[in-house]
Amino acid sequence: MIQENFIRLFEDSFRNNWELPAYSNYGEDFTITYGDVAKRVARLHILFEQCRLNNGDRVSLIGRNNANWAITYIATITYGAVIVPILQDFNPNDIHHIINHSESTLLFCSDNIWENIEEDKLSTVKAIFSLNNFQCLNVGNQIPRVEGEEILHEQLVKKYLQPDYVNTLFHAKYSQGFHRDNVRYIDKSNAELVSINYTSGTTGFSKGVMLSGNALAGNITYGLRSKIIQPRFQMISFLPLAHAYGCAFEFLASTCAGCHIHFIGKIPSPKILLKAFAEIRPNAVLAVPLIIEKLYKKQIQPLLARPSMRWVLSIPFLDAPVLAMIRSKLIDAFGGNFSDIIIGGAPLNAEVEEFFTKIKFPFTVGYGMTECAPLISHCVSKEFVPKSAGKVLDIMQVKIDNPDRDGVGEICVKGENVMIGYYKNPEATKQIFDNDGWLHTGDLGTIDSEGNVFIRGRNKSMILGASGQNIFPEEIESRLNNMPFVMESLVIESNRKLIALVCPDYEAVDAEHIDHAHLEELMEENRKALNASVAAYETVSEIKLYPHEFEKTPKKSIKRYLYSTGFGGEKAETK
Repeated sequence: MIQENFIRLFEDSFRNNWELPAYSNYGEDFTITYGDVAKRVARLHILFEQCRLNNGDRVSLIGRNNANWAITYIATITYGAVIVPILQDFNPNDIHHIINHSESTLLFCSDNIWENIEEDKLSTVKAIFSLNNFQCLNVGNQIPRVEGEEILHEQLVKKYLQPDYVNTLFHAKYSQGFHRDNVRYIDKSNAELVSINYTSGTTGFSKGVMLSGNALAGNITYGLRSKIIQPRFQMISFLPLAHAYGCAFEFLASTCAGCHIHFIGKIPSPKILLKAFAEIRPNAVLAVPLIIEKLYKKQIQPLLARPSMRWVLSIPFLDAPVLAMIRSKLIDAFGGNFSDIIIGGAPLNAEVEEFFTKIKFPFTVGYGMTECAPLISHCVSKEFVPKSAGKVLDIMQVKIDNPDRDGVGEICVKGENVMIGYYKNPEATKQIFDNDGWLHTGDLGTIDSEGNVFIRGRNKSMILGASGQNIFPEEIESRLNNMPFVMESLVIESNRKLIALVCPDYEAVDAEHIDHAHLEELMEENRKALNASVAAYETVSEIKLYPHEFEKTPKKSIKRYLYSTGFGGEKAETK
């Protein structure tokens, strides 16, 4: 059990960092201190009392990254309730299902989400609140009736749940003012449930991952102990807060450390992020591979492709200053004030990683999953072994199950960060845990004598070759994605042959004034070049053009199950 109590970590941070800036909404004139956050949490606790919320009741939360999202999360867990963060990417039917399946008592949502919610489909929700301003949007019959009043029940109840009335109760309760000494939260063991995270993975099945305070405290304390996150850091939160990776480090660990967190509520395009990096100059950067790879493809590859640059880089002693210049520009692009860029959520493209290693760019790759809240392995860039996913955490254990002759097998884990199980799904829980308590990740890889983990691919996506070879489509896709006019690709099996679905980079095609009718010829050239660089059993027999980007999970991994047959239900064709 982790020594530090999950709830006390927040209590201590509010008291110790009372006057420091805590949260800002990027692009808005809005910044609040840790003391302000504590006061807003206290107001929500009064609201919860008004709603007759009990310890252990579930509170669903869905909306864009912002301060009110963070405050609602902290208020819920420090009250003793269980938070159910829901990804904005889920469609309304999935949102209804998750709220009902989790038996959520309250729902907090952004106004744009509320527009698509059908409250009559929510069987357990007592009240719905706006994340924009905490106004009560709707109440159900589950709210106790107001004594002495037999009419206008909904209007009366909503009155007592609105911010103005809650504010009146707050001032009455804290008539001498709310001070840091008033911050005292529920006593709750780390072993107890604090969060249910519904996954949106590449296999298409959404399950409620039950995370204890211990699992989340394990990630938070590792972030502080390893100095990934340090007090008073400037942090940018752009990964989805409802996803375990962004939640654990851009939000939870950063709050417990006393950092200033800048929430980006817009879709984090490279353009928006680079602007934010330049203005905020974060002390730590967390990213998914897609962001890094887009930056590399759009800004670095064209530079390296120039004839003069290729000539300079081919001459010993001349290449060093040029590579140093590129490294400097890259560091400046991310604000120039960080020690490491931590990449996680999916494998990093091999070519990108090789180039970053060559120029000695300060990056590291971590590995985890929602079921581990999320971290399994990581190390700082100075200790990072290229092509690995870092070292197994000191609070985790990893073993390779049923390895083949190359040592590749399923990665299995135990340790402090591991989930309790899947909510109301004992069969799925039984399938993922073996009799000895090891959690089977579904990822294939190896581990070396130093504890470095190397990921090869997903067990469910691995293709068995005609002669029994293990084919990892992600490795082939990594090569194909770096070829001309390829935006993204997906390698699947059809009639015992490998087929590559390719979404062309239409922006690059148009910039070169290439007729779209010639795309098939260009892709055939790519196919030949690809096959010359892979093993004979990994060769692709055909490239089919796909008309638009593949559907992805919030961490930007392609939902492979949609394309395993029938190409996602759509005919592959040119744009």
